[in-house]
Amino acid sequence: MTPQTPEAEQLPWNRPSLGEEEITEVIDTLRSGWLTHGPKATRFESAVRDELGVQDAFAVSSCTAALHLALLAAGIGAGDDVITPSLTFCAAPNALRQVGARPVFADVEPATYNLCPEQAEAAITSATKAIVVMHYAGHPCDLVAFRDLADRYGLVLIEDAAHALLARRDGLRAGSVGDLATFSFYANKVITTGEGGMLIGRRSLVDRARLLGRHGIDAPVWQRRRSADYEVTVPGLKYVMSDLAAAVGVRQWSKLAAFTARRAQIAAAYTSALAGLPGLATPQVLPGVEHGWFLYAVFIDPEQAPLTRDQMADRLHTEYKIATSQHFRPVHTLQVYAGSADRPLPVTETAAARQLSLPCYPAMTDQQVERVITAVHELWGKRS
Repeated sequence: MTPQTPEAEQLPWNRPSLGEEEITEVIDTLRSGWLTHGPKATRFESAVRDELGVQDAFAVSSCTAALHLALLAAGIGAGDDVITPSLTFCAAPNALRQVGARPVFADVEPATYNLCPEQAEAAITSATKAIVVMHYAGHPCDLVAFRDLADRYGLVLIEDAAHALLARRDGLRAGSVGDLATFSFYANKVITTGEGGMLIGRRSLVDRARLLGRHGIDAPVWQRRRSADYEVTVPGLKYVMSDLAAAVGVRQWSKLAAFTARRAQIAAAYTSALAGLPGLATPQVLPGVEHGWFLYAVFIDPEQAPLTRDQMADRLHTEYKIATSQHFRPVHTLQVYAGSADRPLPVTETAAARQLSLPCYPAMTDQQVERVITAVHELWGKRS
């Protein structure tokens, strides 16, 4: 294979998989006349709650909304420190700032790029109120270690499980161990509702979050006899998921296992074909882990590889019309968080400088997977 001609189709980094089932469910919702949070959202919540075996679930407008509500429901606010990774999207640190808490960044493990339990424990002080872990790329963090850590220090454990809808470690499902956990159904996630999220966990906390997420109103609108038959008991926010979004979600959730299996199949093909390329590290999967494969992240060591991470991304785009992405620019390097790191974060910074996410999603054909593999080999000079 040679570099793509100008007429070749662009291979996007992600493309959602939507079928007639989602379309039919949305049409049914439109015909029902009930578009906002109601029976479809409740059905989606029940499906997630029952599969994960958690006490409660609340479908919301985004994972960021779920994170914000999680912090509010847990009583986290001014004067509280919350330990979290910097190698993550800015949503969790932003939510922490919004409630007046201080994100305390701890370093990640070099194998999984998840928050390191030892580094997290070293960051605990008398001001620490909670730990927010993130399951990087779909590889669960050490759930047993973090549950033990939270229990020993009396901390709230929140799982940012946006990458890990169907991932397990040591027999534990990601999202089922924290006091609260959040999922993302953004357009590029493992399943999508376009925009949307879910907060799950301990019933008392989710009940409070549900109250806060519907303006502090004590009764859902679709179950009231009269539109004004309610009371406002706390000053709340508007964070509910619409039934239109939930209609897509219930169908996507039923496909989660198939989507994850296809992602794993693509990941296995990449790992087999790319292993051994000098300076290119493929993802590690620890024993006892069922990976969710939201990301297929390779790491480029510029001292051993024939090109840098940025050169690889640029050439895949310009010569082969293959889109890639980077996950993430560390939060402590962003303008609003400049100078916020209390300690060195060497693993975080090295990973961020070397990481590149290759396309890995169910809509990819085998031919497209091979196209990516061949392009990478050609850039390394390994295939003619």
